[in-house]
Amino acid sequence: MDWIVLILIGAFIGWLASVVTKTDASQGPILNIIIGIAGAAFGRWLFSDVLHIGGASVAGSFSVIGIFWGVAGAALLITLLRGLRMLR
Repeated sequence: MDWIVLILIGAFIGWLASVVTKTDASQGPILNIIIGIAGAAFGRWLFSDVLHIGGASVAGSFSVIGIFWGVAGAALLITLLRGLRMLR
């Protein structure tokens, strides 16, 4: 059951990040899920472990602040992938 929640939250975070970065038209639902899950993990690592921002340790969790940090990490991941020409 936990993996279903992970997929749903990942899809939501990936979709929000794609709307923020204006890549929603070029991404499908599978890429939204992958970007959402990977972006939330990236955001947790970057903002919490590297930059030591206290609230970022909940990135990707089912809370308002967790969704916020997850979207921030996913948007940053999309920007990095676009810069490397791996994503349109």
